Amino acid sequence: MPTKTTNSDTLLIDEPQETSPNAAVKPANETSTARSAAQAQELTIYVDGHFLPQSEAKVSVFDHGLLYGDGIFEGIRFYDGRVFRLEEHHDRLWDSARSICLDIPISKEEMTDALLETVRQNGLRDGYIRQVVTRGVGNLGLNPHQCKRPSIIIIAATIALYPEEVYRNGLTVVTCATRRMNAAALNPAVKSLNYLNNVMARIEANLAGADEALMLNDAGNVAECTADNVFVIKKGRIFTPPISAGALRGITRAVMFEIADELGLKITEAEITRHDVFVADECFLTGTGAEVIPVIKVDGRVIGTGKPGSITGRMIARFRELVREGGTPIYS
Repeated sequence: MPTKTTNSDTLLIDEPQETSPNAAVKPANETSTARSAAQAQELTIYVDGHFLPQSEAKVSVFDHGLLYGDGIFEGIRFYDGRVFRLEEHHDRLWDSARSICLDIPISKEEMTDALLETVRQNGLRDGYIRQVVTRGVGNLGLNPHQCKRPSIIIIAATIALYPEEVYRNGLTVVTCATRRMNAAALNPAVKSLNYLNNVMARIEANLAGADEALMLNDAGNVAECTADNVFVIKKGRIFTPPISAGALRGITRAVMFEIADELGLKITEAEITRHDVFVADECFLTGTGAEVIPVIKVDGRVIGTGKPGSITGRMIARFRELVREGGTPIYS
């Protein structure tokens, strides 16, 4: 059973552990895991079958996730005590693992148990989960065969990427010079720990004083933003770049297709240029962290009226309803 270490029983995360990560997770109830504000200052982190205070949750300096960005991750939201689209996130995590020949050492069911218990250990009802699977400890060579066992890390915390007024007033975006990674080099469908491509684009946005950066692919078409999928609306029709353009197969992106169908709207996957964004009536971004957020200016061009549009508003409103209508229960 995963255990929380004490000062008298310190877990050495810097070395490969013999303890199996497959042990069942003992559930906690909502009342017993609620913590005071003082206690909640330090999060409880899941690392390879153990629940540790964040000050003790560490990985080895020889972990290839650190040395080479060799690993994968998922970001997942939970609302009102329920995890949103957990199965879809785990499917994508396992797909990423298969693509890079990484064997996740526990089953999806065991991963779910560990994830839910991590949230319970932190007494949260609304927040964000980061799941990380690293290649594990190896030597200083990059050969993954040197890594005997992957490591699993689960973090549950609160998150607020943007203040609420940005959702009401919209984002300012710039196109960055950094191009989206070509799928022939590293397929963006893999949510790998190597996010330097996105980080460099994010730096450009920061230097330009913008909220986000629009990333183009090798053909000069829109791929996505640094952490979000892109949608534009023209004459009541919604368009988004196809996965083949370099867009991540976003979970929230897929939810937009469901909502559009429910609202009697249609989303078309199509190659989008900067010109298409400039002349759009509306534009919005989607992502697990950002959720659904409007864009009102791109490269100095005002989008539409310069205010979030009506279709975007309907998509946001329905999304906020949907995330609280279902999901995997955390406390039961």
